[in-house]
Amino acid sequence: MARPRDRILANLETVYREAYDRAKTAGDERRMLDLDAAYQREQLLLEVLLDIRDAIQAAPAPRGAASGIDPLAAIDTIRRVTKLR
Repeated sequence: MARPRDRILANLETVYREAYDRAKTAGDERRMLDLDAAYQREQLLLEVLLDIRDAIQAAPAPRGAASGIDPLAAIDTIRRVTKLR
């Protein structure tokens, strides 16, 4: 079973918050800025990956296919999600 989106994003925030607080305690403003930018970048990437995960899980299986995720449908879903417009 996949972990809930909110839990994953909360874990990401916890990791960055702890590192940010250490940098703040040390007075390392450059590190704080780097961590803030990294957090925003990682959050965006993680949300895209979670969107892909959700789209794959929601993709219908082809007729007559056994239950579960169809690899070809998953690849097609990823292609559609990541296609540049």
